[in-house]
Amino acid sequence: MNAKLIGAGATLVAFSAFSAYVVYQYGYIGLFEQALTNAATLQVLLDLIIALSFVLAWMWNDARERGISIVPYVLLTLTLGSIGPLLYLVRRYSKDSPMLTDAQVARS
Repeated sequence: MNAKLIGAGATLVAFSAFSAYVVYQYGYIGLFEQALTNAATLQVLLDLIIALSFVLAWMWNDARERGISIVPYVLLTLTLGSIGPLLYLVRRYSKDSPMLTDAQVARS
C-alpha cells in the first residue's frame, strides 16, 4: 500500500462521512438550496462545477489508457461531486487496477 492510496482513501472516507452528515442535516435538495442562497455560495458551486469538469476530462483519458470503465465514476461525480474522482483515485492507486502496456494502448 503506497502513500497516494492511503491519502486518497483517507480523504474519500472523511469527505464521504462529512457529505453524509450534511445531507442528513439539510437533505439532498436542501444542500442545493443552500448553495444557491447568495452570490458567494453560487460562486463556490460554479467553481466546483468548473473544477470537476476538468477532473472528468482527466479521468476520461486516464481510464481509457488504463482500460477502466469510466461510467460509474462519471455517474458518481454527477450525483455526489468529488466522491466520484476520489473513488477513481483509490481504484487507480490500488495494485488491483489493471494497467495496459504501451503496446496494448497503441492497438486500441
